[in-house]
Amino acid sequence: MPSAFLSDRGVVRVSGDDAARFLQGLVTCNVETLGAGEARYGALLTPQGKIVVDFLCIGVPADEGGGFLLDTPAVLAAELAKKLGFYRLRAKVVVEDLSGPLAVTAHWGDAAPSAAEGLAVRDPRHPALGWRVVGPKPAEPPAATGDYEAHRISLGIPAGGRDFVYGDAFPHEADMDQLAGVDFAKGCYVGQEVVSRMQHRGTARTRVVPVTFADFPPMEGLDVMAGEKQVGVMGSSVHGRGLAKLRLDRVAEAAEAGEPITAGGIPLVPVKPDWARFAWPGEAEA
Repeated sequence: MPSAFLSDRGVVRVSGDDAARFLQGLVTCNVETLGAGEARYGALLTPQGKIVVDFLCIGVPADEGGGFLLDTPAVLAAELAKKLGFYRLRAKVVVEDLSGPLAVTAHWGDAAPSAAEGLAVRDPRHPALGWRVVGPKPAEPPAATGDYEAHRISLGIPAGGRDFVYGDAFPHEADMDQLAGVDFAKGCYVGQEVVSRMQHRGTARTRVVPVTFADFPPMEGLDVMAGEKQVGVMGSSVHGRGLAKLRLDRVAEAAEAGEPITAGGIPLVPVKPDWARFAWPGEAEA
Protein backbone atom coordinates (compact mmCIF):
# COMPACT_ATOMS: atom_id res chain seq x y z
CA MET A 1 0.00 0.00 0.00
CA PRO A 2 1.42 3.44 -0.89
CA SER A 3 1.88 5.69 2.13
CA ALA A 4 3.45 9.01 3.06
CA PHE A 5 4.37 10.68 6.34
CA LEU A 6 2.68 14.10 6.20
CA SER A 7 5.15 16.35 7.98
CA ASP A 8 3.01 19.39 7.19
CA ARG A 9 0.08 18.14 9.28
CA GLY A 10 -0.56 18.81 12.96
CA VAL A 11 -3.05 17.41 15.47
CA VAL A 12 -5.36 19.25 17.87
CA ARG A 13 -7.35 17.26 20.42
CA VAL A 14 -10.72 18.40 21.77
CA SER A 15 -11.98 16.33 24.69
CA GLY A 16 -14.27 16.59 27.71
CA ASP A 17 -17.95 16.12 28.48
CA ASP A 18 -19.06 19.00 26.22
CA ALA A 19 -16.65 18.34 23.33
CA ALA A 20 -19.26 17.29 20.75
CA ARG A 21 -21.72 20.06 21.59
CA PHE A 22 -18.91 22.61 21.71
CA LEU A 23 -17.56 21.78 18.25
CA GLN A 24 -21.04 21.37 16.78
CA GLY A 25 -21.73 25.06 17.33
CA LEU A 26 -18.47 26.16 15.72
CA VAL A 27 -17.55 24.06 12.67
CA THR A 28 -19.10 23.23 9.29
CA CYS A 29 -19.35 19.45 9.69
CA ASN A 30 -21.76 17.50 11.89
CA VAL A 31 -19.77 16.43 14.94
CA GLU A 32 -22.64 15.13 17.06
CA THR A 33 -23.34 12.24 14.65
CA LEU A 34 -19.66 11.40 14.09
CA GLY A 35 -18.85 7.90 15.29
CA ALA A 36 -15.66 6.73 16.94
CA GLY A 37 -13.11 5.69 14.34
CA GLU A 38 -14.77 7.86 11.67
CA ALA A 39 -13.70 11.17 10.11
CA ARG A 40 -15.50 14.15 8.64
CA TYR A 41 -14.07 17.03 6.65
CA GLY A 42 -14.81 20.42 8.15
CA ALA A 43 -13.59 23.93 8.83
CA LEU A 44 -13.72 26.78 11.28
CA LEU A 45 -14.96 29.95 9.56
CA THR A 46 -14.93 33.66 10.22
CA PRO A 47 -18.31 35.26 10.99
CA GLN A 48 -18.21 36.42 7.35
CA GLY A 49 -18.10 32.79 6.19
CA LYS A 50 -14.46 32.53 5.08
CA ILE A 51 -12.21 29.60 5.99
CA VAL A 52 -9.94 30.19 8.99
CA VAL A 53 -8.60 26.63 8.85
CA ASP A 54 -9.85 23.29 7.53
CA PHE A 55 -9.28 19.83 9.01
CA LEU A 56 -10.38 16.23 9.22
CA CYS A 57 -12.35 15.77 12.45
CA ILE A 58 -11.77 12.27 13.81
CA GLY A 59 -13.88 10.57 16.48
CA VAL A 60 -11.72 8.96 19.17
CA PRO A 61 -12.95 5.68 20.73
CA ALA A 62 -13.90 5.88 24.40
CA ASP A 63 -11.22 3.37 25.39
CA GLU A 64 -8.64 5.77 23.91
CA GLY A 65 -9.93 8.76 25.84
CA GLY A 66 -12.84 9.84 23.64
CA GLY A 67 -13.26 13.30 22.15
CA PHE A 68 -11.97 14.34 18.76
CA LEU A 69 -8.70 14.76 16.90
CA LEU A 70 -8.42 17.53 14.31
CA ASP A 71 -5.94 16.63 11.53
CA THR A 72 -5.01 20.13 10.38
CA PRO A 73 -2.11 22.08 8.83
CA ALA A 74 0.80 22.01 11.28
CA VAL A 75 1.53 25.72 10.88
CA LEU A 76 -2.02 26.54 11.98
CA ALA A 77 -2.47 23.95 14.73
CA ALA A 78 -1.42 26.21 17.61
CA GLU A 79 -3.59 29.05 16.33
CA LEU A 80 -6.56 26.68 15.92
CA ALA A 81 -6.13 25.46 19.50
CA LYS A 82 -5.97 29.09 20.66
CA LYS A 83 -9.12 30.06 18.77
CA LEU A 84 -11.05 27.07 20.08
CA GLY A 85 -9.88 27.94 23.57
CA PHE A 86 -11.24 31.45 23.07
CA TYR A 87 -14.70 30.02 22.30
CA ARG A 88 -14.58 27.55 25.22
CA LEU A 89 -16.00 29.88 27.91
CA ARG A 90 -17.58 27.63 30.57
CA ALA A 91 -17.86 24.50 28.44
CA LYS A 92 -16.35 21.33 29.91
CA VAL A 93 -13.77 21.05 27.18
CA VAL A 94 -10.02 20.58 27.00
CA VAL A 95 -8.21 21.79 23.85
CA GLU A 96 -4.63 20.60 23.27
CA ASP A 97 -2.15 21.03 20.43
CA LEU A 98 -0.61 17.55 20.18
CA SER A 99 1.41 18.18 17.05
CA GLY A 100 4.60 17.33 18.93
CA PRO A 101 3.83 13.80 20.11
CA LEU A 102 1.42 12.83 17.31
CA ALA A 103 1.96 12.45 13.58
CA VAL A 104 -0.27 11.98 10.53
CA THR A 105 0.31 9.45 7.77
CA ALA A 106 -1.69 8.95 4.58
CA HIS A 107 -2.25 5.49 3.10
CA TRP A 108 -3.98 4.83 -0.20
CA GLY A 109 -4.66 1.64 -2.10
CA ASP A 110 -6.76 -1.44 -1.45
CA ALA A 111 -5.58 -2.61 1.98
CA ALA A 112 -6.30 -0.94 5.33
CA PRO A 113 -3.33 0.17 7.45
CA SER A 114 -2.35 -1.81 10.53
CA ALA A 115 -4.03 -0.85 13.80
CA ALA A 116 -0.58 -0.88 15.39
CA GLU A 117 0.25 2.31 13.47
CA GLY A 118 -2.38 4.37 15.25
CA LEU A 119 -5.99 5.46 14.85
CA ALA A 120 -6.90 4.82 11.20
CA VAL A 121 -9.90 6.45 9.49
CA ARG A 122 -11.14 6.65 5.93
CA ASP A 123 -10.59 10.05 4.32
CA PRO A 124 -14.17 11.31 3.80
CA ARG A 125 -13.39 13.65 0.91
CA HIS A 126 -12.89 11.03 -1.81
CA PRO A 127 -12.80 7.20 -1.72
CA ALA A 128 -9.49 7.08 -3.60
CA LEU A 129 -7.76 9.22 -0.97
CA GLY A 130 -7.70 6.14 1.23
CA TRP A 131 -6.84 6.35 4.91
CA ARG A 132 -5.41 8.78 7.44
CA VAL A 133 -3.56 7.42 10.46
CA VAL A 134 -2.89 9.47 13.58
CA GLY A 135 -0.39 7.90 15.93
CA PRO A 136 2.71 8.50 18.01
CA LYS A 137 5.43 10.33 16.12
CA PRO A 138 8.34 7.95 15.55
CA ALA A 139 11.75 8.92 16.91
CA GLU A 140 13.02 9.13 13.34
CA PRO A 141 9.99 9.83 11.14
CA PRO A 142 10.44 8.92 7.48
CA ALA A 143 10.77 11.78 5.07
CA ALA A 144 7.54 12.82 3.42
CA THR A 145 7.41 12.07 -0.28
CA GLY A 146 5.75 13.80 -3.19
CA ASP A 147 3.72 10.69 -3.99
CA TYR A 148 0.77 11.74 -1.84
CA GLU A 149 0.72 15.24 -3.31
CA ALA A 150 0.72 13.80 -6.82
CA HIS A 151 -2.15 11.49 -5.83
CA ARG A 152 -4.14 14.34 -4.26
CA ILE A 153 -3.65 16.60 -7.25
CA SER A 154 -4.63 13.82 -9.67
CA LEU A 155 -7.98 13.59 -7.83
CA GLY A 156 -8.50 17.35 -7.90
CA ILE A 157 -8.60 17.72 -4.09
CA PRO A 158 -7.64 21.26 -2.95
CA ALA A 159 -5.07 21.86 -0.22
CA GLY A 160 -5.42 24.92 1.99
CA GLY A 161 -2.56 27.39 1.79
CA ARG A 162 -1.64 26.17 -1.70
CA ASP A 163 -4.84 26.04 -3.73
CA PHE A 164 -6.80 28.58 -1.71
CA VAL A 165 -5.79 31.21 0.84
CA TYR A 166 -6.95 30.87 4.43
CA GLY A 167 -9.02 33.86 5.47
CA ASP A 168 -9.83 34.69 1.85
CA ALA A 169 -11.89 31.76 0.54
CA PHE A 170 -15.44 30.63 1.14
CA PRO A 171 -16.11 26.89 1.61
CA HIS A 172 -17.79 26.70 -1.82
CA GLU A 173 -14.69 28.20 -3.47
CA ALA A 174 -12.56 25.48 -1.85
CA ASP A 175 -15.11 22.83 -2.97
CA MET A 176 -15.99 21.90 0.59
CA ASP A 177 -19.65 21.66 -0.40
CA GLN A 178 -18.67 19.05 -3.00
CA LEU A 179 -16.27 17.10 -0.76
CA ALA A 180 -18.60 16.49 2.20
CA GLY A 181 -17.09 19.38 4.16
CA VAL A 182 -20.31 21.24 4.95
CA ASP A 183 -23.46 19.83 6.55
CA PHE A 184 -26.29 22.01 5.30
CA ALA A 185 -28.86 20.29 7.55
CA LYS A 186 -27.15 20.91 10.91
CA GLY A 187 -27.85 23.84 13.19
CA CYS A 188 -26.01 27.11 13.48
CA TYR A 189 -22.23 27.49 13.50
CA VAL A 190 -19.88 30.41 12.98
CA GLY A 191 -20.34 31.77 9.43
CA GLN A 192 -23.33 29.50 8.71
CA GLU A 193 -25.66 32.21 7.39
CA VAL A 194 -23.27 33.27 4.62
CA VAL A 195 -22.53 29.68 3.56
CA SER A 196 -26.23 28.74 3.51
CA ARG A 197 -27.06 31.81 1.46
CA MET A 198 -24.40 30.91 -1.13
CA GLN A 199 -25.77 27.38 -1.30
CA HIS A 200 -29.40 28.39 -1.74
CA ARG A 201 -28.69 31.14 -4.24
CA GLY A 202 -26.11 29.19 -6.21
CA THR A 203 -23.80 32.21 -6.25
CA ALA A 204 -20.45 30.38 -6.10
CA ARG A 205 -18.76 31.34 -9.37
CA THR A 206 -15.19 30.73 -8.20
CA ARG A 207 -13.95 27.15 -7.70
CA VAL A 208 -10.67 25.30 -7.27
CA VAL A 209 -10.60 22.91 -10.24
CA PRO A 210 -8.05 20.67 -11.96
CA VAL A 211 -6.03 21.93 -14.91
CA THR A 212 -3.64 20.18 -17.24
CA PHE A 213 -0.58 21.58 -18.98
CA ALA A 214 2.40 20.46 -21.02
CA ASP A 215 6.06 20.61 -20.04
CA PHE A 216 7.01 22.83 -17.08
CA PRO A 217 4.40 23.66 -14.41
CA PRO A 218 3.38 27.26 -13.72
CA MET A 219 4.51 28.62 -10.37
CA GLU A 220 2.03 28.64 -7.51
CA GLY A 221 0.41 32.02 -7.06
CA LEU A 222 0.67 33.12 -10.70
CA ASP A 223 -2.36 34.88 -12.15
CA VAL A 224 -4.36 32.76 -14.55
CA MET A 225 -5.29 34.83 -17.58
CA ALA A 226 -7.70 34.73 -20.50
CA GLY A 227 -6.28 37.27 -22.87
CA GLU A 228 -5.84 40.45 -20.80
CA LYS A 229 -8.39 39.42 -18.16
CA GLN A 230 -7.49 37.62 -14.94
CA VAL A 231 -9.68 34.57 -14.39
CA GLY A 232 -7.98 33.01 -11.38
CA VAL A 233 -4.82 31.98 -9.54
CA MET A 234 -2.58 28.95 -10.06
CA GLY A 235 -2.23 26.47 -7.19
CA SER A 236 -0.27 23.26 -6.66
CA SER A 237 0.90 21.12 -9.59
CA VAL A 238 2.94 18.08 -10.54
CA HIS A 239 3.45 15.84 -13.58
CA GLY A 240 1.35 17.85 -16.02
CA ARG A 241 -1.61 18.25 -13.67
CA GLY A 242 -2.45 21.01 -11.25
CA LEU A 243 -5.16 22.91 -9.47
CA ALA A 244 -6.23 26.50 -10.01
CA LYS A 245 -8.80 28.72 -8.35
CA LEU A 246 -10.84 29.96 -11.32
CA ARG A 247 -13.85 32.14 -12.04
CA LEU A 248 -15.77 29.58 -14.05
CA ASP A 249 -18.05 32.18 -15.61
CA ARG A 250 -14.98 33.96 -17.03
CA VAL A 251 -13.56 30.64 -18.20
CA ALA A 252 -16.82 30.05 -20.06
CA GLU A 253 -16.62 33.51 -21.64
CA ALA A 254 -13.03 32.82 -22.73
CA ALA A 255 -14.05 29.52 -24.30
CA GLU A 256 -16.84 31.21 -26.24
CA ALA A 257 -14.40 33.90 -27.43
CA GLY A 258 -11.74 31.32 -28.36
CA GLU A 259 -9.24 32.81 -25.88
CA PRO A 260 -6.66 30.45 -24.34
CA ILE A 261 -6.31 30.12 -20.58
CA THR A 262 -2.70 30.64 -19.46
CA ALA A 263 -0.52 31.09 -16.36
CA GLY A 264 2.91 32.63 -16.88
CA GLY A 265 2.40 32.12 -20.61
CA ILE A 266 1.82 28.36 -20.13
CA PRO A 267 -1.48 27.13 -21.64
CA LEU A 268 -3.86 25.49 -19.18
CA VAL A 269 -6.83 23.24 -19.87
CA PRO A 270 -9.47 23.20 -17.09
CA VAL A 271 -10.81 19.69 -16.41
CA LYS A 272 -14.05 18.77 -14.66
CA PRO A 273 -13.29 16.55 -11.63
CA ASP A 274 -15.23 13.32 -11.20
CA TRP A 275 -16.82 14.54 -7.96
CA ALA A 276 -18.14 17.85 -9.32
CA ARG A 277 -21.87 18.50 -9.10
CA PHE A 278 -21.66 22.21 -9.94
CA ALA A 279 -22.25 23.76 -13.35
CA TRP A 280 -19.25 23.37 -15.65
CA PRO A 281 -18.52 25.75 -18.52
CA GLY A 282 -20.46 24.46 -21.50
CA GLU A 283 -22.56 22.03 -19.43
CA ALA A 284 -25.77 22.24 -17.47
CA GLU A 285 -25.56 21.84 -13.68
CA ALA A 286 -25.77 18.19 -12.58
